[in-house]
Amino acid sequence: MKIACLGGGPSGLYFSLLMKKAFPDSEIDIFERNQADDTFGWGVVFSDETLSHFEEADPESFAEITDHFVHWSDIETYFADRCIRSTGHGFCGLARRDLLQILHRRCEAVGVHLHFNTEITGDDDPRVADADLILGADGINSILREKYANHFEPEIDNRVCKFCWLGTDKALDAFTFIFLENEAGMWQVHAYPFKDGQSTWIVECDETTFQKSGLEKATEEDTVAFCEDLFRDHLEGASLLTNRSIWRNFPTIRNKTWHHGKIVLLGDAAHTAHFSIGSGTKLAMEDAIALKDAFVEHGTEDVPTVLQAYEDNRYVDTVKIQKAAQTSLEWFENTSRYAKLHPLQFTFSLMTRSKRITYDNLAERDPDLVQQVREWWWDQEVSKERDEGGVAPPPMFAPFRLKNLDLSNRIVVSPMCQYMAEEGAVTDWHLVHLGSLARGGAGLVFTEMTDVSAEGRITFGCAGMWNDEQEQAWKNIVTWVHQNTPAKICQQLAHAGRKGSCHLPWEGGQPLEGDQAWDTLAPSPIPFAEEGPAPREMTEADMKAVTEDFVAAARRSEAAGFDMIELHMAHGYLLSSFLSPLSNQRQDAYGGSIENRMRFPLEVFKAIRAAWPEDRPLSVRLSATDWLEHENRGLTMDDTLAVASALKEAGCDLLDISSAGNSPDSEPIFGRMFQVPFAERIRFEVGIPVMCVGAVLGADHANTILAAGRADLVAMARPHLIDPHLTLSAAVDYEVQSQWWPNSYLPAKPQPTDPNERRR
Repeated sequence: MKIACLGGGPSGLYFSLLMKKAFPDSEIDIFERNQADDTFGWGVVFSDETLSHFEEADPESFAEITDHFVHWSDIETYFADRCIRSTGHGFCGLARRDLLQILHRRCEAVGVHLHFNTEITGDDDPRVADADLILGADGINSILREKYANHFEPEIDNRVCKFCWLGTDKALDAFTFIFLENEAGMWQVHAYPFKDGQSTWIVECDETTFQKSGLEKATEEDTVAFCEDLFRDHLEGASLLTNRSIWRNFPTIRNKTWHHGKIVLLGDAAHTAHFSIGSGTKLAMEDAIALKDAFVEHGTEDVPTVLQAYEDNRYVDTVKIQKAAQTSLEWFENTSRYAKLHPLQFTFSLMTRSKRITYDNLAERDPDLVQQVREWWWDQEVSKERDEGGVAPPPMFAPFRLKNLDLSNRIVVSPMCQYMAEEGAVTDWHLVHLGSLARGGAGLVFTEMTDVSAEGRITFGCAGMWNDEQEQAWKNIVTWVHQNTPAKICQQLAHAGRKGSCHLPWEGGQPLEGDQAWDTLAPSPIPFAEEGPAPREMTEADMKAVTEDFVAAARRSEAAGFDMIELHMAHGYLLSSFLSPLSNQRQDAYGGSIENRMRFPLEVFKAIRAAWPEDRPLSVRLSATDWLEHENRGLTMDDTLAVASALKEAGCDLLDISSAGNSPDSEPIFGRMFQVPFAERIRFEVGIPVMCVGAVLGADHANTILAAGRADLVAMARPHLIDPHLTLSAAVDYEVQSQWWPNSYLPAKPQPTDPNERRR
């Protein structure tokens, strides 16, 4: 093969080295616009896990790289005049220039041709035009990506914070985060060693802070003077160093595809990851390994097939890293949100920000820190005695109080539709289902979505609360839960709106037809799916009737003995469809602005609040976003913050935060705990207790969320279907004595042990 590489960064160099080793007869040329000893930025950092890939790919360069490494295992966080040090992490750093020069030497040793100070303008340049493979390894400003943008379909998201990449002659022995506030705002430093006596020192701030600081037209000398003065207590007399250290916004780059004909993108040209997770060089070099492996597996004759195999192999891993990086950068974009946290909780939130480190994982790395966080959290959140031996259990086992409702722990069984009701009345199926979940140790159990009228059902199998028979059936279940467990039980009341009149999910879920179907209601006559029947646009008389149905159901819920009610304003059902501009296109007082769109849902809430006992909590489930903000349409987080504030003022006790459901066009970005950031933002900005949902996969996730202050309660659905005794299982795992157990199950309860011997 004849291979031309545009760009002499880590991805291009490493691939060329590996490819030449695998295919010695290949002719490989690297064209770099800069000189051999030019480099921008300072150090690069790898985790211990990443290094094993490099050793297998090329032991020679691995040995030389590791000879240059600075190793450390600690992270120091400076916040609120306190330094908290965490250990057990494992990092290695080296100078970017050293890494490039090591790869230069290895490339030359195996016969790769290096051309420095050479500008290639595109794939039609005579020096590369006849190559069998052209690598776009030319960074964030890739010429090839821009030339073929219609094919690659790049998405470049310039983030909101400003940052400047500096160096320092201060010797560090830990990954160092500094958070410091001055009259302009909050500043943060990401610093780490990469060479004896030298460290990377990245300064970051939000746009408002940057503008107030007067750095908009700063020279490098101005920046150094400003930052040396700002961080003088942390620099301790050391100097800051520059290397094209300009203030800029970080660009998150994604491409729909990474290859086109014989052209392939690697590294930053294809995908970037924010520096806060230290994975940019890792991404680039692992791209190189994967591309070489694709050629080894498929041969060199069919380049497009090889490039597709490379992309298929790398796509999922890259998405995972970019998701973690996105979550991490958003945490740093909002550090002012966390300014009031205690340093221990702030540090825990920082450590777990990307979700790659969780409560259990951090407890394995640094049990002392997790114990400090747990002890502090318990003392702040709980007035109850600790576990036997004075040990503070993990956060999920802490009690929680809403109005006069006392929950024994923070775990909630999320509503899960069963579609097993008969004429709206729940059956023995529901008794066994909800009874086993209550018996499993959760503090609060939700009913499934329970409809306030026959026309408000999704299917014929949905539960209801509009007649005496249904009320009595629910009362039987509530009574059983109260007599046999300490769990509390909440009735979720809803109206399906335009998503009603459908077949059962296991029958396909399509709209009913003919005599079986019933008319559905909505704010506007817009079907949920294009092929579905149009709902009837509600009149004010309809709104009054539906409100009366909700109030009647609330009164029946009180008579049945429910401890709590939740009003369902999420997932595209009737009240949710009023909130979203995708489904509410009314021209009257109930449409248009978010203030108008929330008018009817608020009327329903206030009517229920007036009918429901004041000492019992009333919660609301909200869809925080329609996941279409990038298209400038749909319900946005700003809308939801306004709704949340109005509900708080109207007497809402808890917000249960989910997302999507108003449109089949929604494009959720799924992943572990993917909806938690919505709940966290509402908790911090509105100041109301929140419950989070969404791919929370068990006790570890629940403890992570609670300890970081991201939510007050954690609801799980599928994990409880898999293990109805999830909370009891966690009590065994964490050796918690205070968790309630059914008397008949006491033989399985963990026995007391010496608290000093407990794992967590």
